[in-house]
Amino acid sequence: MKIGSYEVLSLEAGSFSLDGGAMFGVVPWVFWSRTNPPDERQRIKLATRCWLIKGNGKTILVDDGNGTKWSDKLKDIYNLDYKNSDLLSSLRRAGVAPADITDVILTHLHFDHAGGSTTMENGKLVPAFPHARYYVQRKQWELSQNPTEKDRGSFMRDDYMPLMEHKVLELVDGECEIFPGIELLVTNGHTNSQQLPKISDGKTSMLFCCDLLPTTTHIPWPYVMGYDVRPLVTIEEKKEIFGRAYEDKWILYLEHDPSTEAITLKASEKGFVVDQRVML
Repeated sequence: MKIGSYEVLSLEAGSFSLDGGAMFGVVPWVFWSRTNPPDERQRIKLATRCWLIKGNGKTILVDDGNGTKWSDKLKDIYNLDYKNSDLLSSLRRAGVAPADITDVILTHLHFDHAGGSTTMENGKLVPAFPHARYYVQRKQWELSQNPTEKDRGSFMRDDYMPLMEHKVLELVDGECEIFPGIELLVTNGHTNSQQLPKISDGKTSMLFCCDLLPTTTHIPWPYVMGYDVRPLVTIEEKKEIFGRAYEDKWILYLEHDPSTEAITLKASEKGFVVDQRVML
């Protein structure tokens, strides 16, 4: 998809599974299981989907999936599956090598968003994109250094500590235009300072929804993940951002929906629902 001077591509980086109850918080199984059928271990399948943005002399990656630094035990727990796609294969199909990436915007540092940031090389962890600068919000970085008991399991230090050690990590303070035509919106319901990139040319706008809206099933206000540290804040953020998206006709890009890349919204009696499903 062309937006202004940028070409925006959707990259599939493999799938994984998480507990369905945790993904939908207080919403009962009888409701969420209709659209997200769980496996025998009550896990639902999720995508890891990334943006590749090319233009203005930049080749930018937004998030980089789970990566490959997993033990067999964790592969089993999270049902990691790269049979149909992985990030490096998706980049190759787009004609891009890891060394071509100039910048990596990490929405936050949870393992399913930043796990591909580092790789093992000659027995040492190094940045997976050797010529790139990586960007994350300062408050998210600070949380990663001392996570709470609730979210400690989502942070894996091998995904991001080597970035700081190699001096390729840039800490961002709040909302800003990080590159021409690409701004960062900051939300705090899911985790401290999750940054959502929005690319716009004045006519077309697309928001990388990250964990504010992981799947289409999460559109209704009460459908908030149990992983969110401030679920009531998430609801208010959904109301505010979905309202803007509806009024200004934004495309909403879904990082985790197993079958839908992006959507637009239409109003309903209870809030918003899917209007159109969009392929990049």
